[in-house]
Amino acid sequence: MNYTKLFNQVKSTFIGKFAAQTLLFIITLLFTIVLLNHSTTGVNVAPQALRPDIKVRNIINTLSVSPSVRIVKDPRNNTLYYLKRNGEIYRVNLGSSTSTLVYNSSNHNLAETQGMAIGPNGTIYLVGNANLVNDQTKAIIAKGVINSSTGQRIWSILAKSANYPKSKTAYDHRFNGVVVSLDGNFIYVNSGSRTDHGEVQSVDGLYPNTREVGLTACILRLPSNGNNLFLANNRATLKTAGYIFAEGTRNTFDMAFAPNGDLFGTENGPDRDMSEELNWLRLGGNYGFPWRIGGTENPQQFPNYNPANDRLLDPRFNAIQKGYYRNDPTFPIRPAGNLIEPIPNLGPDADSYRDPLDGKVKDASVLGQSFSTFTTHRSPLGLVFDTQGVMSPEFKRDGFMLSWTVGDPTGETVPGPFKDPSQDLLHLKLIKVGNTNYKLNATRLVRGFSNPIDAEIIGYKIYVLEYGGNQGIWEVSMPTK
Repeated sequence: MNYTKLFNQVKSTFIGKFAAQTLLFIITLLFTIVLLNHSTTGVNVAPQALRPDIKVRNIINTLSVSPSVRIVKDPRNNTLYYLKRNGEIYRVNLGSSTSTLVYNSSNHNLAETQGMAIGPNGTIYLVGNANLVNDQTKAIIAKGVINSSTGQRIWSILAKSANYPKSKTAYDHRFNGVVVSLDGNFIYVNSGSRTDHGEVQSVDGLYPNTREVGLTACILRLPSNGNNLFLANNRATLKTAGYIFAEGTRNTFDMAFAPNGDLFGTENGPDRDMSEELNWLRLGGNYGFPWRIGGTENPQQFPNYNPANDRLLDPRFNAIQKGYYRNDPTFPIRPAGNLIEPIPNLGPDADSYRDPLDGKVKDASVLGQSFSTFTTHRSPLGLVFDTQGVMSPEFKRDGFMLSWTVGDPTGETVPGPFKDPSQDLLHLKLIKVGNTNYKLNATRLVRGFSNPIDAEIIGYKIYVLEYGGNQGIWEVSMPTK
């Protein structure tokens, strides 16, 4: 993807309104690139429900210098909060459609945040990252515990990671998504990859032959009562400490527990036209990255790979322009044991793919094929479940998911999902297949969001937070019993 062109497009949209904030806007844009590697949109058109029994209304617009990145509820009282990139936390008043700043970096000492969750006792967990010298970074996980005597929130550090090398590319996903276990005893934290697909990223020789490192491309499970835990940049050490929950995940930006207690995670794919994933996350599982992505083999692991013959390389994307897909004789050998496959999507929506043999875009469900799991470059996130079972039988106890990237509903004119409009709310009808996996049907319910980035659910209402446009919070009222 041409990020210079992207910057110029977005800048022209906003520069007149925020001329004095250009520098901060550039920082915001860089976060967008690092987050999902896909473009943002500045469209402010209201989203549209695709059926008459679903209602959509705007609660509030959150546009400011710093972008909105997460929306969560306090499970004790269903109060909504949203998180800004700069660490500001706002409480939402749904009745008056207003918000109030309640915490910022002066409270929790995190200047850059990507993840937030609230446990069953009201504890807030924040995930942040720090930029260090020599193109290094480290993760910082803070928690704010309510003092039962005073009612005040006391902030402390739950865990810090060792310094580890960034790649200085668009693929430094770093630490982001976090979810609290149902009993409140653990938090699950995603650490994204530092590469597009497992290639060497040496930072101009500063870190020779470095691909993924011990702290990247994994999901950690940490005790919620932890205090100043140290996360070493060594996979074996992390496993010995019991901190590694799952491996082989490229960037599981969002996770959620289903009503039956199973944990699911959305997975963002690479610049190659390989599908995006939804995974059933289990302790000790390896989900394939970088050897298998979107249910298919990464061709760079094979000694005879010739990118010139690869029909899934779109020259509009950054990794292809930079030559990151190459013959790679030293590509790591895949680990022993089974790699867990993504959940297959049986359609009817979000299941377009490019045929690696003829290069044509096809619809998997129209052809009667299962597909793992979503159209390439959709960037799935914002995963929620009807855990209370209050929706109508059609949706009761099911999952719902957002997709970030603008697509082309009829062709492939944009560097994003092809023959798939994306930027929507999907209904996920999940069916368990024995004890090995699930299968799902994906159906579009609401279209026309502007880079929706996160969702929360309260009863039969789904709250969608946008990163693009006016960064709106939209209430989607679903059919009830």
